[in-house]
Amino acid sequence: MPRATDGTKRKNRRIKILKLAKGFTGRRGTNYKAAKEAVTHALVHAYVSRRDRKGDMRSLWIIRLNAAIRAEGLTYSRFVEGLTKAGIAINRKALSNMAIEDTTAFKAVVDIAKKYITEV
Repeated sequence: MPRATDGTKRKNRRIKILKLAKGFTGRRGTNYKAAKEAVTHALVHAYVSRRDRKGDMRSLWIIRLNAAIRAEGLTYSRFVEGLTKAGIAINRKALSNMAIEDTTAFKAVVDIAKKYITEV
C-alpha cells in the first residue's frame, strides 16, 4: 500500500505546528522540520516556566516583606520566628499585600511578632 504524503491528516498536523511557530524568526517559522523542533522546545520551556513563576513570586513576596519589616526594626527571619511562636499562620502573599495596602494592620502583626520574640 502506498504511503500517503498529501492527505488531510498529515497536512492538518503540519499546519497546527506551523501555526504554533508563527512569529518565530527565519526557517523556524516557515519550515516544518525546523518549526517542529522549535515549537517542542518552546512548549517545554513554557511548561517549566509556569512552575518556576510560583517560586519567583514567593521570592518577590519575601523580598517585599523583608523591606517592610526592616523599616520596623526587625529582620525577615526573626519576624517569621515571632509569627511561628505566636501561632499566626498567614501566608507570605497575604503578608506582602498587607504591607503594601494596609500598613496599620501589618504594623500590628509585626508588633505581635516582636512581643513573642522578646518573651522567650
